[in-house]
Amino acid sequence: MRRLVSAALALFGALLSPALAQQPPQRSECLAMANAVPRAMPAAFRQAAGSAEVQITYAGHSTYFIDTPGGLRIATDYSGAYQVGRLPDVVTMNRAHSTHYSLFPDKRIPHVLHGWGEDGKPAIVSERIGDTFIRNVTTDIRRYFGDDSGTDMIRDGNSIFIFEVAGLCIGHLGHLHHKLDESHFAQIGRLDIVMVPIDGTYTMSLDGVSEITRRLRASVVLPMHRFATPLDEFMRLIGRQFEIDRRSERSFRMSRDALPTTPTVIILDGV
Repeated sequence: MRRLVSAALALFGALLSPALAQQPPQRSECLAMANAVPRAMPAAFRQAAGSAEVQITYAGHSTYFIDTPGGLRIATDYSGAYQVGRLPDVVTMNRAHSTHYSLFPDKRIPHVLHGWGEDGKPAIVSERIGDTFIRNVTTDIRRYFGDDSGTDMIRDGNSIFIFEVAGLCIGHLGHLHHKLDESHFAQIGRLDIVMVPIDGTYTMSLDGVSEITRRLRASVVLPMHRFATPLDEFMRLIGRQFEIDRRSERSFRMSRDALPTTPTVIILDGV
């Protein structure tokens, strides 16, 4: 009997091993590079990914479209209200307000990624879609108006989404409602491009989001949730180490090799 069990386990292991071999664990290059000393990147990786470009388009509110070198189209905080060109292949959502998500997205969109989990559990996103690795870092959100559950915040109710493509680390802070602690920064890792809400009220204070922007020190900062926030006030708070590049277009292209050497806030006014 013991020999029979052992044989069965051996056969099961033999069948399982090839399947496991075909599913390598996902790995974040942005976290790996953030932990390198000092911010080092292997030359071969730099040459392979440095010249590939992504196109980023500001659709409005908190929705940016990211078109990757491999032809993947990603839309952030997607509600369907802000559409530019063809439908995205991937949409990420946060549920703070209906302008940041849709429970009934177009059925032709193959990948719908929620920044919130079910049954009180945090969302866990860590997957490669096309040429892009997408992951999330959960944050808390304030409760909906009229929600009488007795607590002010929903733990892990939203997510910061991070897109790793063409050697670039692109982060979307979402509908952020609180300051980030050391564990958040450690999970985020290095960002080359970061999309930041600057409304100063509906998300978090301008002081708070400016502090986060300074800490992340991404090469490119893309304001969103802009409303009537005076841009000069945001620039004053993040400091003189950031330059400003205001453009009449709604899109731009960026590669790793073309990242500005001085951190730059790019304003896309073509919306």
